[in-house]
Amino acid sequence: MIIGYTTGVYDLFHIGHLNLLKNAKGMCDKLVVGVTVDELVTYKGKRPMIPFEDRIEIVRSCKYVDAAVPQYDMDKLKVCRELGASMLFVGDDWYGTEKWKKYEEEFTDHGIKIIYFPYTKGVSSTKITETLKAVRGWTVE
Repeated sequence: MIIGYTTGVYDLFHIGHLNLLKNAKGMCDKLVVGVTVDELVTYKGKRPMIPFEDRIEIVRSCKYVDAAVPQYDMDKLKVCRELGASMLFVGDDWYGTEKWKKYEEEFTDHGIKIIYFPYTKGVSSTKITETLKAVRGWTVE
């Protein structure tokens, strides 16, 4: 059985999220998705608009997802090893960066392949939040 893993905040769930999950599920037998807990989102200097409990339920309810689990830290290799995942799926906006080149070496050493999917252009939770703030005059704390 091929187990795949991907992770994200999944705040303001959008077509880019769906594309990643759909493509990932097409390459594995079981897709496990890590959903970043609210406390960890602050590493980006942000706060999610949707609470963790709601975000994980949205992801869990997606037909491409076999299991959704909380992501408590940024150590994707540790989680992949714990789950027995042989693939990690990420957006290609990370491809070629020094950080991810290093990850590729580390993951390969453990028999885990990193698969990059095309980033869905023109949509992101950050852009949606910025648009809402501009159009509605919202403030996000």
